[in-house]
Amino acid sequence: MKILVIAPACDGTDVGESWVAHQWVAGLSRSHEVTLLTSRKRNRPSAVGQLENVRIREWIEPPLLGRAERLNSMLAPGYVLFYVGARRWIRNALRRGEQFDVAFQPVPVAMRYPSPAAGLGVPLVVGPVGGGLKSPAAFAQQEGTDPWFVRLRGLDEARLRFDGLLRRTYESADCVLGIAPYVSEKLRDLTIKRLEIMSETAILSVPAPVTRPDREQTVRALFVGRLVRTKGAREAIRALALCADLPLELDIVGAGPDGEACTELARNAGVLDRVRFHGAQPRDSVSRFYRNADIFVFPSYREPGGNVTLEAMSYGLPVIVCDRGGPGNAVSASAGFRLPVTTPDALANDVADAMRQMVLDPALRRRCGEEGYAHVQRTALWDHRLARMETIFADLVAAR
Repeated sequence: MKILVIAPACDGTDVGESWVAHQWVAGLSRSHEVTLLTSRKRNRPSAVGQLENVRIREWIEPPLLGRAERLNSMLAPGYVLFYVGARRWIRNALRRGEQFDVAFQPVPVAMRYPSPAAGLGVPLVVGPVGGGLKSPAAFAQQEGTDPWFVRLRGLDEARLRFDGLLRRTYESADCVLGIAPYVSEKLRDLTIKRLEIMSETAILSVPAPVTRPDREQTVRALFVGRLVRTKGAREAIRALALCADLPLELDIVGAGPDGEACTELARNAGVLDRVRFHGAQPRDSVSRFYRNADIFVFPSYREPGGNVTLEAMSYGLPVIVCDRGGPGNAVSASAGFRLPVTTPDALANDVADAMRQMVLDPALRRRCGEEGYAHVQRTALWDHRLARMETIFADLVAAR
């Protein structure tokens, strides 16, 4: 099968969406003829040296765009130039008589970017896409620590209603992949030909099972994620304070604009000696934290995807997440606790109740961890994602 992959970032040495795109291209190229249209940051390695047997057209990101990393990551100001260049390339290739069985754009995940392959006559698969979740009102009042440009996400819903290029992308796509069921609601005003639910990422391979002792002394809870208000680190800290009578400590791996507020909260709650802030850590170090933890707590109340919960379950950790957005969809019911989201106080209390049950019942921790581990093995490996995507591609080719 001849597959055209459109990915504005594709770097197996990077993290996030760039790494995800690399996994898609590397996996598909093992069995198919893949052409990749991509761009790269000036300070990052080229995709050309990382992918064998892949035809690559790569644009270099314009100067200065990489200086504001978070702004660049969220709004992708270089995407306009990539879109123009990629669309011109596709048009010219088709005029030369080149043929592609399917076009596939797996990134960006956010539903705010039109695809350069839309409406050009090649069957198009867009996604997995997601995002656009709004914070419940009781939480939104506390979200003053994020940078100003984060508020621009509020324009996403309006763009899906009024942006002609964006609407054409989704309405002309032969298949749209949503990272969780809530995506269907976000696209409710569009005429979608086919919608499938698929996580935006996967696990390359599960680590060897981790043997954890039934600790009678200190039980270790772990939070991994950027310290922004929506990730729920504050609720994890408040929950720890509500478990003052238990031998429980919390490791927080990650950094971000809410870090100072989290530290101050831990100090005021009297648990600063039981919370360890480790800052941002490289991937290898994060795996060590997963192995040493007993419970994974991630009460993110506006999380579009479920990557970090998949990672935690792949290490056999029982998980505590919100039953909203991506994590609630990624976690099986018997792998831990999926909590409702109403107010910060209620969520902190629910997290505390869940942690209390897990601290007092080692057998429960063990059962949940084993179920999560099995769930990842059954459903969340990259081989599973690739096989399902190939089935979707085959369906579209057969329908032409």
